Amino acid sequence: MGDSVVKVIELLSESDKSWEDAAQTAVKRANDTVRNVRSIWIENFEATVENGKIKKYRVNGKISFVLE
Repeated sequence: MGDSVVKVIELLSESDKSWEDAAQTAVKRANDTVRNVRSIWIENFEATVENGKIKKYRVNGKISFVLE
């Protein structure tokens, strides 16, 4: 089997539910435009706060996929 070429793209994503949901949203968005998504590496977790409660969960994720 030959070597694979892997490309990495960076996506910012947010959710009003959780960081996990924000990560899943990033993967779904990537999967809508590229094929062979293999992994996500979360570089940063962030949240906005209003009235002492988290309003939005945000992740900065690096998505890797294999080129054909």
